[in-house]
Amino acid sequence: MTCLRGLLLCLLSLSIGMAVAQTDDSLPDGQLPLDELRTFVEVLERIRTAYVEPVDDATLLENAIRGMLEGLDPHSAYLEPEAFRGLQDSTSGQFGGLGIEVGQEDGFIKVISPIDDTPAARAGIEAGDLIIKLDEQPTKGMSLMDAVTKMRGEAGTSITLTIVRDSGRPFEVELTRAVIRVQSVRSQMLDEGYGYLRITQFQNNTADDVRNTLNELKAGELKGLVLDLRNNPGGVLQAAVGVADSFLAEGNIVYTEGRLSNSEMRFNATSHNPSGEVPVVVLINGGSASAAEIVAGALQDHGRAVVMGTDSFGKGSVQTVLPLNNDRGLKLTTAIYFTPDGRSIQAQGIVPDIRVERARVTREEEDIAAVRESDLQGHLRRSEPSAPAVAADRERPQDTDYQLNQALTLLKGLHLTRAKP
Repeated sequence: MTCLRGLLLCLLSLSIGMAVAQTDDSLPDGQLPLDELRTFVEVLERIRTAYVEPVDDATLLENAIRGMLEGLDPHSAYLEPEAFRGLQDSTSGQFGGLGIEVGQEDGFIKVISPIDDTPAARAGIEAGDLIIKLDEQPTKGMSLMDAVTKMRGEAGTSITLTIVRDSGRPFEVELTRAVIRVQSVRSQMLDEGYGYLRITQFQNNTADDVRNTLNELKAGELKGLVLDLRNNPGGVLQAAVGVADSFLAEGNIVYTEGRLSNSEMRFNATSHNPSGEVPVVVLINGGSASAAEIVAGALQDHGRAVVMGTDSFGKGSVQTVLPLNNDRGLKLTTAIYFTPDGRSIQAQGIVPDIRVERARVTREEEDIAAVRESDLQGHLRRSEPSAPAVAADRERPQDTDYQLNQALTLLKGLHLTRAKP
């Protein structure tokens, strides 16, 4: 008898000795279900003796542990050493792979969002895409961690993804892996007085970067700000709290509830609010998840910002990474978070205040619509000479991004309304 089988039989005997009730519903706390334990031991023995190839006990136990976690929800997972190191790298902002955040849906791997300036984003991978094959290997039934491990790899190597988008025909995309260095915060001025702040992912240093960026933007006259959280898959909870705190002077930001006492937490805003009273429009879409939804929900509930775009992803659960022995880890869902007004985002998401679908503004469309007096036959000419022609500025992001264009238009309207006496 092996040590593994002996251990299981000891557990079974101990549970039998402590048994008081026979049904799962009436089992005392901490008592193991006898029938399921017997079944587990029987299945283990059948595999060890009858499976076509020998399987060592360690592999069977690893598979059993993996199955326990994968059967809970799409976000809980058993992390083997490589996956555990990869998760730690991703929260620090540098890791190898394709630059894609994924989940599971109907047994397939689903894209939550591509990360900006990565192979996945440059190849046109979109939130909501279903990955049905990885290098001709079907993903149906593949665990999420196995899929992530397969997509990671040495920089410079290639992998082919077979994708289904919006129930269309499958198509293939070949991607070359790269070292992913994520710049979580980017900013620029859209128009004079109107700023743009993009958060691609919530990392350990994101909140500090946002505060510094806000101070830089406010060094000039800042009339309004677009906070872009589209295709932001989330990240570190504390970073989301810090970002929301940069826009709120008081009140609750988010609270969590779970079975463990330390999983019930409340995060409140402080008086440190570098954004001041600047009007804010938050952009979200189906790729905005988790920490991004925390920020959008907090600013929406407090009336601090207008949320614009499309419904967010709907991931309202908190995962805790628990280190295990032998360089392994456990990613376990331990709590559900709620917005200040008590809304659970889980499986529902943030609904924008103003719905604006994704579209692209093109120069051709603008030119067709822009019929002016000077285009009419026989128009009167100016009595003064025209000013010298000015070279066109380089293309601005709002010139091609419809959602961003609408956000900027709303900000200008808010500024004009507030400026009137």
